Amino acid sequence: MEWLKQMQSALDLIENSMEERIGIEEIARAATSSPFHFQRMFHMVTGMTVGEYMRKRRLTLAAQELVMSSTKVLDVALKYGYDSPESFAKAFRKIHGIAPSQARMVGVNLKAFPRITFQLTLKGDQDMNYQIVEKEAFIVAGKAIQTTCEDGQNLRDITRFWEESHRNGLVNRLCSVISDRNVLGVITGMELGDETFTYLIAGRTETTDIPDEFVLMTIPAANWAIFTSVGPMPGAIQRLFNRIYQEWFPATGYEHAGTPELEVYPPGDTTAEDYRCEVWIPIVKK
Repeated sequence: MEWLKQMQSALDLIENSMEERIGIEEIARAATSSPFHFQRMFHMVTGMTVGEYMRKRRLTLAAQELVMSSTKVLDVALKYGYDSPESFAKAFRKIHGIAPSQARMVGVNLKAFPRITFQLTLKGDQDMNYQIVEKEAFIVAGKAIQTTCEDGQNLRDITRFWEESHRNGLVNRLCSVISDRNVLGVITGMELGDETFTYLIAGRTETTDIPDEFVLMTIPAANWAIFTSVGPMPGAIQRLFNRIYQEWFPATGYEHAGTPELEVYPPGDTTAEDYRCEVWIPIVKK
């Protein structure tokens, strides 16, 4: 399938550039994709950001070189893109649990992160109900947290954020200022290209006169691919996100528009097996 060839071309470029500085724009071009769409697809398919994957691969190769040669630690650090022995040692220790100077010690255990490959599995055992809808820009009010994709920290942070927001009454207070009954999860900031992003618990509003605890954000006009999730939170919607990126995008002629994504939660028992909510993904034709 064409999508697999494109992603494999990007992986080949990454692997052949371990000793060079390469930007996400060049990598995305190899996949004939926008930088944002490539990064979002990569993260959803692999569970790692592009930057995280490249760090792990470079530090794997660096460890192998330290073990198998007499090259100085400083030279290895510079070869794999680190500007100083200190920054290299910090990253090396985070992955391998030891200092680079200890890598040559007999019996030391090192981590290895093999090169990944992409595979597309066409399951066909469950329909994906969706519709394409064009909507004008609108304003949301809500409360935000910063989180990171690294090591899946975002899943833990966002789950905790929702639990705390129900417990401390934030969701109830928000419902008193929004213009409909739906509570939103807003994912934004990924277009900046790093591993951190902003997540808001929010709702659509028709007024800018809101309590100080909330912030306002404009959701740009977009064509939305709207998918229905059925099942208890947060598992059902997380599985739906995975299917959108692993199955739907590769099989269609669309890519992510690079603007905020929405989770749309109607009133109801979010722990029920038949709870229905939606995922809104802004899209453009390739």
